[in-house]
Amino acid sequence: MSIMFRARAGPSDEVKRAAKAEGADPEWIRRMLATGRAVIPCNPIHSPEPCAIGEGLAVKINANVGTSRDLPELEPELEKARVAVRYGADAIMDLSTGGDVDAIRRTIIKEVRVPVGTVPIYQEGLRAARRSAVVDMDEDDMFSGIERHAKDGVDFMTVHCGITLESVSRLRSSGRLTDVVSRGGAFLTAWILHNEMENPLYENFDYLLELANKYEFALSLGDGLRPGCVADATDRAQVQELIILGELVQRCREAGVQCMVEGPGHVPLSQIAANVQLEKRVCDNAPFYVLGPLVTDIAPGYDHIVGAIGGAVAAFAGADFLCYVTPAEHLSLPDVEDVKEGVIASKIAAHAANLALGRGAERDERMARARKRLDWEAMYREALDPEKARRYRKRGATAENEGCSMCGDVCAIKMVQKYLEE
Repeated sequence: MSIMFRARAGPSDEVKRAAKAEGADPEWIRRMLATGRAVIPCNPIHSPEPCAIGEGLAVKINANVGTSRDLPELEPELEKARVAVRYGADAIMDLSTGGDVDAIRRTIIKEVRVPVGTVPIYQEGLRAARRSAVVDMDEDDMFSGIERHAKDGVDFMTVHCGITLESVSRLRSSGRLTDVVSRGGAFLTAWILHNEMENPLYENFDYLLELANKYEFALSLGDGLRPGCVADATDRAQVQELIILGELVQRCREAGVQCMVEGPGHVPLSQIAANVQLEKRVCDNAPFYVLGPLVTDIAPGYDHIVGAIGGAVAAFAGADFLCYVTPAEHLSLPDVEDVKEGVIASKIAAHAANLALGRGAERDERMARARKRLDWEAMYREALDPEKARRYRKRGATAENEGCSMCGDVCAIKMVQKYLEE
């Protein structure tokens, strides 16, 4: 019996454990899970610590790791996964495309106790490319790849089922600047155009649901036509794909399969709230998983900041799950430091939204009280990156040990406290 069906029957073990971690009422989480408004990605083969994602819950973040053709070594990706979890990632996605991809995935699953996601079509597309071309994949390639990932214990998988003959036709007429920027979306768009056939993941969606039920992995319905620049945001192709995904959400729920919906991409600030509201309406409040969003295209090297700006706005508007962006986005495979910076930026975005939505204020209050006391150790305990906070504090010189090198002996807090106490 699937997690969703178990939740419909009554409070399950996953629900109780997730509720404890969330500090929430188990019955409320059970109802959200039973109706599909929340998910707990948890393949029993991996059995990670349950993490609830969805309506009314604390905003969660995902960190992508994974090798490339040019950088295929396993150990750096393991270290990235460890660092991402250490600094607050709630889930890890392995997007490896270089080296022994199967071994890398299996090792990462063993290494981390948070949910692990993958995009199986990456591996199958590259297998086909080594034989001849990506467009020579067949249906068996696609589904056998999904089943292999499931047997390894993958907790959630991105599947680009909304790339169809219909949505590709919208792409042709959309006048986009950047066409398709999703790798999985590009594989399937090219496959459809070359073979002049329907996407097997859409045409045989019932079989995909059977696999998801059998292995209890969640589906992350991918946005293969997400905008790749702000000028392309909220166009016909993106919206057509979303409409199709909304129909697939209903089929998932009828089959008892957990699903979430992936969202854009590059979106100007003025359209983020509308995009979230559109997804929630079209997809009947399915959990919304967004990349960024990135609110401008001109900041390579700083896209973790761009993504955090968009992520905070999206989460405040109702997005449930933020995929981090690193400073290396659009430029290179991120290194360990890039991963750390990306996780922290995304964590700030998630926390800012949680705070505005009435969750997690206690930590900010503890920080405020520590600052009033000039209690630096207490401040470090509340900081998202204590090591960096310590390093900055030590910079410069001050005779005022309690203060910092910004204000020295004219510390505003000390000065006012002195006279308030008189």
